[in-house]
Amino acid sequence: MQEASEAVPSGMLSVLGQPRSKFDFACLEAQKHCKSLGIESPVCEVANYLFPDCRVISGHLEALRFLQKNSSRYHFRRTKMLPVSGGFHTRLMGPAVQPLAQVLKTVAIRKPLVAVYSNVSGSRYLHPTHIRQLLGQQVVSPVKWEQTMHAIYERRRGTEFPSTWEVGPGQQLGSILRSCNLKAWKGYSHVDVLRASEDPDADLDPSESPR
Repeated sequence: MQEASEAVPSGMLSVLGQPRSKFDFACLEAQKHCKSLGIESPVCEVANYLFPDCRVISGHLEALRFLQKNSSRYHFRRTKMLPVSGGFHTRLMGPAVQPLAQVLKTVAIRKPLVAVYSNVSGSRYLHPTHIRQLLGQQVVSPVKWEQTMHAIYERRRGTEFPSTWEVGPGQQLGSILRSCNLKAWKGYSHVDVLRASEDPDADLDPSESPR
């Protein structure tokens, strides 16, 4: 993926829109702009569905710059370039698919013991072969995070929502959950990372640490 990202000047653009934002149309216009500059087979497409009206768009840098410059035309409220090295989750990463597929053939994959959801489909993995196929596709496919949130928290009316914990620094996933499903978010909690000075086991000999 790193080699693929270095082959073409590309990147990722976070876009906060609104209900009338035209993401797909904006990407098509950005591709036309790139073609007018002589760029062959330009790429500009949604790479991540974060939450309603928020997307990450990935592709050629010239396309992303075009979108930033013309954001008001497409009713974008805010745009921000992400600090990444390439246009991930697009066909620009195509050269990485086959090498990854070859490596996955050597890895023993079992059916998950708990529900694990695919970024490609937004639904649960079914069996090991399914996992291998979708992990390969994930390199060049958009991350369907919003769709995954809907799939995980889908409930019949009157059914209680589960408790949800976000473990680690920041509460971004909790904010996204709130935007996707306010009722599910009410069962959300954040577990922060302990600093060394706060860790009750920090001064223990490793052999004495609880397992």
